[in-house]
Amino acid sequence: MKAIILRMKRAHGHLGSVIKMLEEGSECEDVLTQLAAVNKALSRSGFAIVSTGLQHCLTDGDGPSEADIAKMEKLFLALA
Repeated sequence: MKAIILRMKRAHGHLGSVIKMLEEGSECEDVLTQLAAVNKALSRSGFAIVSTGLQHCLTDGDGPSEADIAKMEKLFLALA
């Protein structure tokens, strides 16, 4: 989880930079490039969280229940 939190903090900092770029009237291409990087970092964080949840379900007790599988699938698809 530490790696996920670190990734999200970096994305937070990049988003602040994107906002500042917009306020300063930076070139559209530069803003969009940075915004794409923020988006990718957040997406990867989300997928890592779902992956962690899946690993937890698979190693917990008797394995994942149908409800757990459906829940993880719904979370994964919400990110896609």
